[in-house]
Amino acid sequence: MATKQMEPVTIISLRKLSPETPETQPKESKTFTVEDAVETIGFGRFHIALFLIMGSTGVVEAMEIMLIAVVSPVIRCEWQLENWQVALVTTMVFFGYMIFSILFGLLADRYGRWKILLISFLWGAYFSLLTSFSPSYIWFVFLRTMVGCGVSGHAQGLIIKTEFLPTKYRGYMLPLSQVFWLAGSLLIIGLASVVIPTIGWRWLIRIASIPGIILILAFKFIPESARFNVSTGNTQAALATLQCIARMNRSVMPEGKLVEPILEKRGRFADLLDAKYLRTTLQIWVIWLGISFAYYGVILASDELLERDLVCGSRSEAESGVAVTLPDTEESHSPCHCHVFAPSDYRTMIISTVGEIALNPFNILVINFLGRRLSLSITMGCTALFFLLLLNICTSSSGLTGFLFMLRALVAANFNTIYIYTAEVYPTTIRALGMGTSGSLCRIGAMVAPFISQVLMSASFLGALCLFSSVCVVCAISAFTLPIETKGRALQQIK
Repeated sequence: MATKQMEPVTIISLRKLSPETPETQPKESKTFTVEDAVETIGFGRFHIALFLIMGSTGVVEAMEIMLIAVVSPVIRCEWQLENWQVALVTTMVFFGYMIFSILFGLLADRYGRWKILLISFLWGAYFSLLTSFSPSYIWFVFLRTMVGCGVSGHAQGLIIKTEFLPTKYRGYMLPLSQVFWLAGSLLIIGLASVVIPTIGWRWLIRIASIPGIILILAFKFIPESARFNVSTGNTQAALATLQCIARMNRSVMPEGKLVEPILEKRGRFADLLDAKYLRTTLQIWVIWLGISFAYYGVILASDELLERDLVCGSRSEAESGVAVTLPDTEESHSPCHCHVFAPSDYRTMIISTVGEIALNPFNILVINFLGRRLSLSITMGCTALFFLLLLNICTSSSGLTGFLFMLRALVAANFNTIYIYTAEVYPTTIRALGMGTSGSLCRIGAMVAPFISQVLMSASFLGALCLFSSVCVVCAISAFTLPIETKGRALQQIK
């Protein structure tokens, strides 16, 4: 009987000492973000397909941009064009790129990267094909300007790649995109050397449109950015995309529920110039403008530098003050001097173009070990030094070609790094707009470069090279003092 009385007392005593037992606590449900999912799934087969398809946008862009370089000599002769008319074609292509780069960036942050990329490819392919039927020079300029507008949207391919790649792989995979630009440049030069002499420039443009059309069909295998979907509240679509990637990679998803805040305010210029990003934005704009100025300056100045024959002990006739009298022929009085590319000219273009990937392995190592800012500062500083060395260079003809080869490799490395940094530094809400505005400033530099490389350099060799070098120094300082380093940093969803 005593035992029966003590048992209840013991139970009551325990309950009083432990009123909050673990069994009575509700178990909290686990949650994860897109960033967590991307890092957990890791790198796999999906990312290889993503790299090949989205990277191929660089092939199409390079072919459309380089097309003018190989077609210009032919249309000059066919329509009896003067130098400024030929230059106007390139300028208008960059003008269209500049205007629509901002517009497409704004629309991509509001309506999706994949949609804008598809629209830009359809636009570019349509107007590129129309260009091959141009009845006159005016129509050619207008249609190539429309092509430039479409090409400006190709940057969304890089953004989609950036938003799907795990953090530790971005520094390795994104620089390799330069291979696609190189492939596109070499492809259009090779095609031009065969097609133009046989069936003409119009067929070259038609054939060059084929890769873009094929790529449009391949876009269906790449989904919309999961980061963009969750920012618009479309969590189910983002979750379905991440689950599909996990299956392709034979990986697993994080446990729990996908939770991200809905971001109503996206693609706003005010956010680019917000106090948190104002300094970064302004410095990025300066760097983009300067890099483009130097890049196209090197390309356009190469012919001028080679014509000057900077070989030890030799000077061009213009520098030595020797008067040159042209023979009184029909060509000397003609406003149009037809100089169609010879096979040797195509070989020279191929050699100089290959230079753009010469420093790619080194650039990848520096980007991943020293970071984006220091890497960009070093390559910009080296570019400035090489421009100054051209003032006192004394070498053989092949040595000069090698010197220009390295200079082009440096300016290409600069482009590589700033592309990666810009895609990484901005949050999802303004990432496409940040890339679009930067691309717009980039084209301003490209539009100014011809006047320095081809006009100022003819009047003042010293002045032109010092200007190029000074701009590179400013960019190097700006890169070194950027307030945010993105190496190893997760992509930001909100600002």
